[in-house]
Amino acid sequence: MNRDRDQVFSARLELAVKLAIAGLFLLVPAVVGFALWREASNQALGEPVVQPIPFSHKHHAGDDGIDCRYCHTAVETERHAGLPSTHICLSCHSQLYTDAKVLAPLHESERTGKPVEWQRVHQLPDFVFFDHSVHVAKGVGCVECHGRVDQMPITWRAQPLQMQWCLQCHRDPAHHLRPHSQLFDMAAPRLSEADAQNLARAMKLESTRRLTDCSTCHR
Repeated sequence: MNRDRDQVFSARLELAVKLAIAGLFLLVPAVVGFALWREASNQALGEPVVQPIPFSHKHHAGDDGIDCRYCHTAVETERHAGLPSTHICLSCHSQLYTDAKVLAPLHESERTGKPVEWQRVHQLPDFVFFDHSVHVAKGVGCVECHGRVDQMPITWRAQPLQMQWCLQCHRDPAHHLRPHSQLFDMAAPRLSEADAQNLARAMKLESTRRLTDCSTCHR
């Protein structure tokens, strides 16, 4: 009888040890990965990100008035906004500043067929689901997350993009909305309180319960 009890206890103990070891194998990489992402995010906030071509949103979007959708072609239809292809850049720069040294990577990309290796400015961890097209369809303008990129000679991350920051908007989205005609206008003024609430109702965002469910962003 005592032998049977010892056998049962040993099996349970063995199972517990195995589960603990498995948990460590899963937990350690997750913690390390999150720490590295958090460190990278903190370092990048407000700091210009070095790019293979020193692209200026201030010049292109601010001074020349180029619409965001000309380069970020998928922002209204897909999860990712998309990066400009070499072909899009050359729609202008096959004629303008063709001998500029800073554009050498662009012409090298055309010659080799290898895309320009743009560096990501806004990064989210893999366990976060974010869809640009949904936010645009609901009336969230680019400036809410990306800041005044039309004033950035070299692009930097303007917002922390951390969970608490996202939840602040999801709990009270009305003040972050604008009409579709102003979504890509960085300088458009904010709506009045009444207009903001009316727009939230029109976008069916008056109830925020679904917006704060875990499964909305973690799938």
